[in-house]
Amino acid sequence: MAAAAPPTPHGTGFPAEGRCGYYVEKKKRFCRMEAAAGRRFCGEHAGAAQEENARKRILCPLDPKHTVYEDQLTRHLKKCNAREKPKPDFFIEDINADLEDETEIPEQLVPISSLSEEQLENLIKKLRKASEGLNSTLKDQIMSHPALYDALNDPKNGDSATKHLKQQASILGNIEKLNLLGPRRCFVEFGAGKGKLSHWVDTALKDADKVHFILVEKVTTRFKVDGKHRKKNSVFERLQIDIQHLCLNKVPLLSKEKLPLVGIGKHLCGMATGVIGDTMWAKSISRL
Repeated sequence: MAAAAPPTPHGTGFPAEGRCGYYVEKKKRFCRMEAAAGRRFCGEHAGAAQEENARKRILCPLDPKHTVYEDQLTRHLKKCNAREKPKPDFFIEDINADLEDETEIPEQLVPISSLSEEQLENLIKKLRKASEGLNSTLKDQIMSHPALYDALNDPKNGDSATKHLKQQASILGNIEKLNLLGPRRCFVEFGAGKGKLSHWVDTALKDADKVHFILVEKVTTRFKVDGKHRKKNSVFERLQIDIQHLCLNKVPLLSKEKLPLVGIGKHLCGMATGVIGDTMWAKSISRL
């Protein structure tokens, strides 16, 4: 049996062969990106190597989540995934933002803790006025679905995987209880990410006839599961667009097939939740 690699100052051994030697302190592990032949670091962390110091890396002006060599910026901007692309027909700016009804549009989001006492009192008054007449009481209804039984009982699952699987199973259980889990319909997953919720809906429906999936996500997503589906009766289409600007009745697949729509979503951040609840159904789906 081979001896373990001698510990580093971080106590984590060595990076895998051919991988970047940069230690990511926040994640307590080495970077997993590939390093070019003869290099110790990947392009993202090349600045940590002395031989790369002559070339400066800067934040991409289109997406500051990644960097680029300064002398290659012009070339990079032409192919960057964050570059502005031609708008599709289903892009209608602010169609779901309900801006025409706003008397005042806030310039920026601020934490409640930064509000003055007067501003906080006004906010409380607005919330109380908005909630008047609401008689419905939301109840937690945690359910499950047999489609995820094997995945949920996989002993290899960690805490995070188990948590997400339980959430997906509960969503499927609730969809089925509402009699929405069936053939000849289109499931629109908002904030789809990798598309795993749609994956499990597809798995639950087995060989159901004519089931379509529209996966809506505003950013480019890695490790998508869309391509793993090979069922003849299922069609997957991904739309890279902000929900705020999405007009569903102009999506070619929906206008062509005229199938009933079921909106699903596991996680929507910030204002997207309000958009779905207040305007998406009224403005987009009702126009189909």
